[in-house]
Amino acid sequence: MTSPPPALLHADAGRALDLLTVPQVMARLQLGRSAVYDLLRTGQLASITLGRARRIPTRALTDFIRTRLEQEAAA
Repeated sequence: MTSPPPALLHADAGRALDLLTVPQVMARLQLGRSAVYDLLRTGQLASITLGRARRIPTRALTDFIRTRLEQEAAA
């Protein structure tokens, strides 16, 4: 069985599957390498490991930012 053509896939599904490298997350959050790895180690930012490479789904980064904004607003 073949997979459906890309045109039939939901547009948001493609964005949810985008994976970022640690340096890309560092640039987007304007944080250092150690700070990003601390977020990953503590589970505040979700990631997957592919071989030796660590990748962060764009949805995980968006969720992290949204959660932090909500925490700041509640404080």
